Amino acid sequence: MKQYELQAIVQRFSDFKYISRARRVEDNTIEITFDRDSSYFFNMTRGSSFVYKSDSIRPLQGYKAPFDTLLHSLVSASSILKIEVPKADRIIRFELSPKSSYKDKKITLQFEFTGRHTNVILLDENDVIIEALRHIDADSSFRVIRPGIELLAIPPFNRKEEGKDIEDIDKYLSQKYIDFETKRVNGLKKQKLLTVQKKQQKLQKLLDKLPNPEELVQSEKTYQNYANIILANLYQIKPYDKKLKTYDFEANEITISLPKEIVPNRMSEYYFNLAKKMRAKAKNIHIEKENLTTKISFYKNMYYAIEQAKDTYELELLV
Repeated sequence: MKQYELQAIVQRFSDFKYISRARRVEDNTIEITFDRDSSYFFNMTRGSSFVYKSDSIRPLQGYKAPFDTLLHSLVSASSILKIEVPKADRIIRFELSPKSSYKDKKITLQFEFTGRHTNVILLDENDVIIEALRHIDADSSFRVIRPGIELLAIPPFNRKEEGKDIEDIDKYLSQKYIDFETKRVNGLKKQKLLTVQKKQQKLQKLLDKLPNPEELVQSEKTYQNYANIILANLYQIKPYDKKLKTYDFEANEITISLPKEIVPNRMSEYYFNLAKKMRAKAKNIHIEKENLTTKISFYKNMYYAIEQAKDTYELELLV
């Protein structure tokens, strides 16, 4: 976020007296509700963090990490002592008085909009880290972000930004949400529609490959006939024969391929078993067809529902 945006946001937040609720609503998004009914959201995604305004909705999942527990217990129902943007940093810093404190305890809630090191940090009065959304080790940065470590200041960085006047910051932040949500909805829709389409196509291929019941009945008769002919001509079959040339029961010449690695006196059993399988398959083919048709219909309805969805909340409930 730009410096002028942060300054305008802090100026708006200075109208509020306390924070009634603080919670994580998505993996990288924190909702802060001021004075009971004014909710603002801090999307702290690395490299694309920003603040937006929207209606509060029930999160799809609850977060119970140590950070979330402390965020709720220390920040929810806390009084606002001071809000600032320190120096020229891209930081919003809240100094708060927790409701649960017995003495005049003070804590700091710090939102850092700093590219790949974007973070949300809870600090005590001495700037010692209580907890953070993301822990950072010494291998990744000179600023170690871990509980019990004193937080080092962000090194000064000279950047040139053109300042702008934001006439209505709430309207500005609401529009940010609309733009973000529109882009996110379109991306999610494309992804989920593709997933549903692939599942539907896979099921359709299985349905198309289902054998014809009449063909299964005919195969059963053929295998049954083979089994009986082999049984009647066992004396002609020698070990390692690959084919049996003989006559069927209607005096027609017939050639039957013999199964490999099966002794002659078990060859008729082999074809009897195949006939049995064809009979069972013909009997149950309508059940399999009905199951596949039902699933395809389900995904068609799902596809339509995704197309009609208007926000990410609806989309996340689908698929």
